[in-house]
Amino acid sequence: MTSSDPKQGGFTVTDRRSFTEGGASSGPAAQAPAAAADLPSAMEPPLEHGHDATALPAVDFHTFVLSLGSSALLHLGELEPPDGGAPEKDLSLAKHTIDILTMLEAKTRGNLTAAEEKLMESLLYDLRLRYVNATK
Repeated sequence: MTSSDPKQGGFTVTDRRSFTEGGASSGPAAQAPAAAADLPSAMEPPLEHGHDATALPAVDFHTFVLSLGSSALLHLGELEPPDGGAPEKDLSLAKHTIDILTMLEAKTRGNLTAAEEKLMESLLYDLRLRYVNATK
């Protein structure tokens, strides 16, 4: 029985180590630095779905938290969807997003600036009140 026979249901093992048993470079891994030059830099902002990366806000704690807050408001049915359709409520997703913000608040406690703490506190207070009102 050979591993290359597809009728046998076996598998093939390919050695992808960059060094031979003797310690010498081997195979395509030895050419990795040249191939890495062809890859986009991790520091360059990616362009996705035709959006210009310069049009997006800077990624910082405030924009991240406000983005999550906007998602919660969308799920509470208080914001129009980006596609222009009618607002729809999805209270389980709204609760999930509020729970994410609550976890983030707990995990970052003691590491935030006064402004960041105030943002988290006031955003969570507002979202929780809106959620309670939406469930009535």
